[in-house]
Amino acid sequence: MALMALGSYWLVRNTPTFGPPPTPAAATHEPDYFMRRFAVRNFDAAGRLKSEIFGSEARHYPDTDTLEIDNPRVRAFNERGELTVATARRGLTTGDGSQVQLFGNAVVTREASRDAQGRLQPQMRISGEHLHAFLDTDRLTSEQPVVLQRGEDRFTADRLNYQHGDRVLQLDGRVRGLIAPAGSREPAS
Repeated sequence: MALMALGSYWLVRNTPTFGPPPTPAAATHEPDYFMRRFAVRNFDAAGRLKSEIFGSEARHYPDTDTLEIDNPRVRAFNERGELTVATARRGLTTGDGSQVQLFGNAVVTREASRDAQGRLQPQMRISGEHLHAFLDTDRLTSEQPVVLQRGEDRFTADRLNYQHGDRVLQLDGRVRGLIAPAGSREPAS
């Protein structure tokens, strides 16, 4: 009987206890992976290239599901196949790639194209120290001074909100513009 009691005592002491599950550690703003000299491409449902992001180095932060990119270069195509190219010293993109923030010498260039009526739409270039691109909605904003060049026309402003699909550009703050004479512009063909 004593042997049975001693065996039971040993079994109880060495049996693991079932307590509450361990609480997961809070996510910290530490990168969980790095990439060097990389390219990330997104495709639409039909398999067409929608956007691609190149960079010299990137760090992924799991707590915010963001990717911080050094020397980013972004190429994005809208549904009509129009190309937009963006560059900066540093970029920050959301996990799903729908938003890209560009910091330091940020430049976004919409290449020249033709509209639905076949009229030439000149190249448009927007530059500043911070630009925020919403790739899904084809929108670009900035709360810092910007320079906009559309063909030979040039504008500066303190803030910008541009919706490409609607072709609506809103410049706020101190806005200055230089519109080239019609004779110096490329003829619409």
